Amino acid sequence: MSERFRPLVLCYHGFSDEADHELLVRPRDLFRQVRLLQRWGYRPASAAEVLSGRGRLLHVTFDDAFKSVLVVLDDLERLGVPATVFTCSDLPERGWLDIPEVVEAAARHPGEFDVMGWEELRELSARGVEVGAHTCSHPRLTTLGEAELNRELYESKQRIEAELGRACSLIAYPYGDEDGRVREAARRAGYRAAFALPGHRRGFDLHDLPRVGLYRKDGSLRAMLKTAGVARR
Repeated sequence: MSERFRPLVLCYHGFSDEADHELLVRPRDLFRQVRLLQRWGYRPASAAEVLSGRGRLLHVTFDDAFKSVLVVLDDLERLGVPATVFTCSDLPERGWLDIPEVVEAAARHPGEFDVMGWEELRELSARGVEVGAHTCSHPRLTTLGEAELNRELYESKQRIEAELGRACSLIAYPYGDEDGRVREAARRAGYRAAFALPGHRRGFDLHDLPRVGLYRKDGSLRAMLKTAGVARR
């Protein structure tokens, strides 16, 4: 294994041209950012490929499974870039993410923070998009006791597998909030790998894989600075 994780994994949330919120990137910005990274020599790769930790590989992830992700999938497919969507298993039936900062933003921007239902997630999976877990309810995992931590990790995995009819081997930690206890619990729950945000880059741990978060304020220049090798180290 590599001593340091070398692939570049991007983390986005939702997308909108109209709603001015940090989690909602303009669709054209994602297209420009990804295309420029390809010109810099990053090769599109599946989640399974990036787990080797080697190579100048590029993978795109989306936390929270907002419906607006569907707006950019055609662009990613045209660029040949595989993607993973991380969903909270309690949310597809509810339809929204029940955390204060998102509830407040959704009141100001109706419809912009709706999350995908199970049928939409099944369609994504059939389309070749990996669907991973983002826990059951999006808590800060380091604040939970053992029983609740295990429930958030185990039950989300089991529910996604039951609904989609395929293995769920990846998880992204909500808020990027993790520590050694959380990483060990993710291993015990049966996840092959876990993505943090930003994560640690000094070593290589399959349950603490780093990502670069990109937000509305990150235009092409700022995104390039954030994804540059020196900045990532």
